Amino acid sequence: MRLLIEAANATVAVADGVIVAPSGRFDGAIRLRGGEVRPGLINAHDHLHRNHYGRLGAPPYANAYDWARDIQTRHADAIARGRTMPRRAALLHGAWKNLLAGVTHVVHHDPWETDFDDRFPLTVVRLSSADSLGMTPALAPPAGAPFALHLAEGVDRGAAAEVHDLAARGILTEHLIAVHAVGPDTDGIAKLRASGCTVVWCPSSNRFLFGRSASAALLADGMDVLLGTDSLLTGAGTLLDELRAARGGMSDARLLDAVGPLAARRLGLVEPRLAPGMPADLVLLRRPLLEAALDDVALVMAAGELRVLDPALVPIVKPAGGRMLERYGVRRWIGETA
Repeated sequence: MRLLIEAANATVAVADGVIVAPSGRFDGAIRLRGGEVRPGLINAHDHLHRNHYGRLGAPPYANAYDWARDIQTRHADAIARGRTMPRRAALLHGAWKNLLAGVTHVVHHDPWETDFDDRFPLTVVRLSSADSLGMTPALAPPAGAPFALHLAEGVDRGAAAEVHDLAARGILTEHLIAVHAVGPDTDGIAKLRASGCTVVWCPSSNRFLFGRSASAALLADGMDVLLGTDSLLTGAGTLLDELRAARGGMSDARLLDAVGPLAARRLGLVEPRLAPGMPADLVLLRRPLLEAALDDVALVMAAGELRVLDPALVPIVKPAGGRMLERYGVRRWIGETA
């Protein structure tokens, strides 16, 4: 299939899942004069199998360890029900949360799942990770490679101390991807910024659990910051929600970088680009990205496959197979995998 997409910022053509020059004959043409077409977004932090539970807990908490202990008793029945969902179904629930928002690459901060190698609908980033210092006392990250860790996820002295503990172990380096980093003290912030590490900011999850998020001093210019959703156990929604929640905490240019080129570099990915010869990883929006909500996502292609389509565009594109999905207040055609 040859598809032409014309938006306000660019014209992009796709043939057989690859971006091509926008010339010649096409099977369909989508024209959104006020729209925006961009490379697919990169979500730097999620737990794909935990997005079907809904928010759990009775915040505020001092740290994530307290939250984890509390929900095991407070919400034992809801957790037990959630665990009855088949594993692939749970992982796909997380996948579609991301795809509906234009995410084509996601970090799953948990062990690798065989389902990710079996017709999974978006690209899951292969990234070494550990839960946290408190849950992984014998921490041994791979040498010279990106490594993700929940760090200082809290607002008490214990959370602040984790940064100093990590530095003392020699693990606070440019390869660290520090997720959350809500609670570093002044010296911890200085250590993080001097280390060359990357911080993954998950604003809505942090504010739900602790009533605050990563500090302005940590996020200031000069720090590489990526954006993550966390799962819906604590997060508010999709990466589009996080972009809106983060706006004002960094410049618009840095926010766009946080879900695009910078994220690709820090996670060891080939940067998604709308250039001929590249696989079609793209999202078409009815509004500019930083203003967009789920209802503005008109089309998503991931690894060359059409995955999400506004029902109004189905007669133009005429996708084969798939089904309609209603979730998070929107209805979309999805190119489903078994």
